[in-house]
Amino acid sequence: MRYNAVALDYDGTIAHDSEVPPHVLDALTRLRDSGRRLLLVTGRELDELLEIFPGIGVFDRAVAENGAVL
Repeated sequence: MRYNAVALDYDGTIAHDSEVPPHVLDALTRLRDSGRRLLLVTGRELDELLEIFPGIGVFDRAVAENGAVL
């Protein structure tokens, strides 16, 4: 079975202590380059997320603020 999209949480999943390690960002880039869509799902406020995660552009879409912002 091939998945076309992957949804990932930020805190405690791809980020630890609010930082995404370089090897995780590299793996996400390879996953996106394989033709899959990446979705970031988080309870964080979007403005805060944009400040602390410069690599957010690797994701195709983000669901932030517990679903209040897409």
